[in-house]
Amino acid sequence: MPNNSELVTASSDFFYRPEGAWAADFIPFFKDGVFHLFYLLDWRDWQHHGEGVPWYHISTRDFVDFTENGEALPRGTAAEQDLYVFTGSVVEGEGMYHIFYTGHNPHLADKGKPMQGVLHATSPDLITWTKQAGEALFAPSDRYEPNDWRDPFVYKDPESGRYHMILAARLKEGPPRRRGCTALCSSTDLQHWKVEEPLWTPGMYITHECPDLFHMGDWWYLVFSEYSERTVTRYRMSRTPHGPWICPPNDTFDGRGWYAAKTASDGHKRYAFGWGATKDSEKDSGGWQWGGNLVVHELIQNHDGTLDVRNPESVDRAFRNPQSIPGDSLDATGRFACKVVGPMPRRSKIETTVTFDEATRGCGLFLNASDDMERVYYVKLDTAMNRLVFESYPRLSDATHWPELERPLKLTHGKPIELKVILDGTLCVIYAGGRAALTTRLYDHREGAWGWFASEGKVQFERTAVSTL
Repeated sequence: MPNNSELVTASSDFFYRPEGAWAADFIPFFKDGVFHLFYLLDWRDWQHHGEGVPWYHISTRDFVDFTENGEALPRGTAAEQDLYVFTGSVVEGEGMYHIFYTGHNPHLADKGKPMQGVLHATSPDLITWTKQAGEALFAPSDRYEPNDWRDPFVYKDPESGRYHMILAARLKEGPPRRRGCTALCSSTDLQHWKVEEPLWTPGMYITHECPDLFHMGDWWYLVFSEYSERTVTRYRMSRTPHGPWICPPNDTFDGRGWYAAKTASDGHKRYAFGWGATKDSEKDSGGWQWGGNLVVHELIQNHDGTLDVRNPESVDRAFRNPQSIPGDSLDATGRFACKVVGPMPRRSKIETTVTFDEATRGCGLFLNASDDMERVYYVKLDTAMNRLVFESYPRLSDATHWPELERPLKLTHGKPIELKVILDGTLCVIYAGGRAALTTRLYDHREGAWGWFASEGKVQFERTAVSTL
């Protein structure tokens, strides 16, 4: 078995990932001005690193500069429950810090044992952790499937004062694709747990991964990730921490390229920590993979309680030395029009403010374009369909864009809207109007020109700038 405490340093990527490996499922915890981010480290290299996944620990004040704190929870052996140390949560209580995490081992199924269970570790300082043997919590066999009992999130219930734990679980009965539920347990001491009635059983998804619960203003929010209809992070709203849970008109924060988000607050602002997924064989046509780079969105609460996202201010400020680009307009009446602004930088922030007229059908930025515009990416404001869309040419299929890479976005002619694109090698994070985000990869076209485009109508581009690190 390889050394479980293998040295890990940060890669040179702006969006954090470990050197020579990838990060998945960030578990955030805020303490004394610092965000402690625990994450699942995946080497994707069994030959040299062996099977299993450990937790590693980084800390940051600004999501730009990170301190490496090393391995927090090592993976177990092939005979132990936590060969894969999967997702959980960090909570402070009873005089110490606690991690409740998923112990996953697919080899145990052959022995008639559950593949997943909730395990416990403690620490006096958030740095050195001790696994608590003998405290495994498994799914009750009379109600739940035994192999889906994971991602525990622990918090203190404000009404009862008891500790509550919500989990990603599956009921034993019902259509297989609709058995997902958010299970609930309670405890007075963080050691002994009672399984309660489920918190939420909508009968809609395979399972509700990485559940997260928080309070903001007059609302409670239940965050989860699902891979039934789409592979995305969603949320629900309620006036109480117990439900009933309301589905907002737009219940997602990002698209297919950003997953497994969990949240944390510094007491003033709340952030969602997800990962920008990589793709098989580093090709646009490759399947989305598990893990990638850390991508943080700031959550914004609207007057009706619904949530939007924007780029954190600290990430925005990290890109300095803006080069201003003179404003310009495109007349695309009855046609397509575009203008090259400059060569595509590999690590930068591009921003512009777009104003379009009533006849416009689409407009925005193009990236990594060839001279003949036959090889190109489009960050498109689809004014006809009120959405932000990421398109690629040549097309990967009969679709004009990747269906999982679009975001609903109210667009009004004559009303300026800001587009912001952050590029970090192959990773691209897009923000529109300070309320929508879209994360993707740019693999097939890695160099070329960038600029403005319009389809039909007339479009004005102002306050355009390119900033670098």
